[in-house]
Amino acid sequence: MGAHISIPMYRRTVPQRYRLAGQRCTACGRVNFPPKAVCRYCRTGTGFDSVRLSGRGTVYSYTVIAGGGAPPEFSEEARCKGSYPVVLVELEEGPRIIAQLVDPPEEGITVGMKVEAVFRRIYEEEGVIRYGFKFRPV
Repeated sequence: MGAHISIPMYRRTVPQRYRLAGQRCTACGRVNFPPKAVCRYCRTGTGFDSVRLSGRGTVYSYTVIAGGGAPPEFSEEARCKGSYPVVLVELEEGPRIIAQLVDPPEEGITVGMKVEAVFRRIYEEEGVIRYGFKFRPV
């Protein structure tokens, strides 16, 4: 069984999923994404300023998920499309985040490739379509 995300918990994460809303630590100045109660970098900061991330970054690393390795919430997609690429992106603002890559280039994915976030359907659970960000090559 996959990681179940209840509707109330999903709704609490809408700003980060829909608008890439992060937070800048007032103690060390680093950007946290997703938002945290304590800064993940200095571990002392508990004050934050909201910051909207650009969604632009570079591929730091990547992998291709084959049908049998897909998490249950993505099993339908894996069944329809076969394997799909997932990238670890280092955003311009600093945080690294993992997401699916859409429209991969014919010549293949490379570390350092420029990408941008796009708003897409992620999966459906409890009759609710879950949206969020994926990345595409620039």
